[in-house]
Amino acid sequence: MHQPTRRTRRSAAAVAVLLLAATTGCDGGPKAPPRQDARRSPASGAANALRPFTLVATGDVLPHDSTIERAKSDAANGSYDFRPMLAGVRPVISRADLAICHMETVYGPDEGPFTGYPAFTSPPQVAAALKDTGYDSCSTASNHSLDDGAAGVARTLNAFDKAGLSHTGSGRTAQESARPALMRAGGARVAQLAYTYDTNGYPMPAGQPWAVHLIDQKKIIADARAARAAGADVVVVSIHWGTEWQTEPDERQLTLGRALTASRSGGRPDIDLILGTHAHIPQAYEKVNGVWIVYGEGDQIAGEMFNESGERDERGNMSSIARFTFVPPRTPKARWEVSRAEFIPQWIDVDRGRVLNLPEALAASPGREDYAEAEDEIRTAVLSRGAAKDGLTMSH
Repeated sequence: MHQPTRRTRRSAAAVAVLLLAATTGCDGGPKAPPRQDARRSPASGAANALRPFTLVATGDVLPHDSTIERAKSDAANGSYDFRPMLAGVRPVISRADLAICHMETVYGPDEGPFTGYPAFTSPPQVAAALKDTGYDSCSTASNHSLDDGAAGVARTLNAFDKAGLSHTGSGRTAQESARPALMRAGGARVAQLAYTYDTNGYPMPAGQPWAVHLIDQKKIIADARAARAAGADVVVVSIHWGTEWQTEPDERQLTLGRALTASRSGGRPDIDLILGTHAHIPQAYEKVNGVWIVYGEGDQIAGEMFNESGERDERGNMSSIARFTFVPPRTPKARWEVSRAEFIPQWIDVDRGRVLNLPEALAASPGREDYAEAEDEIRTAVLSRGAAKDGLTMSH
């Protein structure tokens, strides 16, 4: 088992200073401020008006060799086009006020070569496709974040900046790494943080202990409190964790999830939502200490998946889209709260190379038993820890 590389810690106060600099554009770092499009910008003259907003989040973007070849065949100019692959879920993603993805791999040079498992370097065109699909921000902390060292991290974040996507979980500089992704929706300031359990044994690049964020309970809480102190109304934590091919959350997920959701300052939670990735298959949603945890969303983009026994496992192409509606505080000192929690079953049709919104695909093709079986498998996993009693519903 690989042990995480120890990373240096910064005080919450220092992080808060960096966050404040990021929000005013005075930090001098390489990351451009997140771009807002018309559907997410406040109405003219109502910049301070508070209203409910929807946040959607999806699982691992993990392009295998077959996925890369599919994107090449979908491109008209000899390049790589991942937009057709995601077109089936674009309506759900683009309609949300905020949309968060998880980029598990790093990008190779523009001209390639590109590789799949076991050390991934993906085409940088993935970033433009994610932006076109409607995503605003991606977590970049995963066990594959250092598959191509510091150069891979830099190329990935460069591509995100070029596409206009916010990112968090890795960094090209200490200053960039220390700040979360910062976004606005419904008049709320939303901060996203991201961490991973390991980097597959790859050490941090020389002189860059901050290159990828590793899971550290105290550090996560300190970062969340710093984001709140810097003005974040909603703090979202993306975590790459869990045991691959295991539907049930493992003990570390359960223990860390309880600790993070129990952390409070001034009577309010330090973290408002936890989004999990890594297991390759759908895992449960659960409300813990009044905070929603998605233990694992599954793979959003992947080729044929083989489990720990080496057997083809279709669960590796199943996932869920999480959708949470946040409503403004009822009183000045209250928090933004989730008023509605939903999930949408999602499936990769590997033969066609397309990501499907399963309820819609099943409605259009009611005789497809494979669609129905996949939808049932995802529903069972997502609701396996009793989230229905707290109001989680399946949508489309």
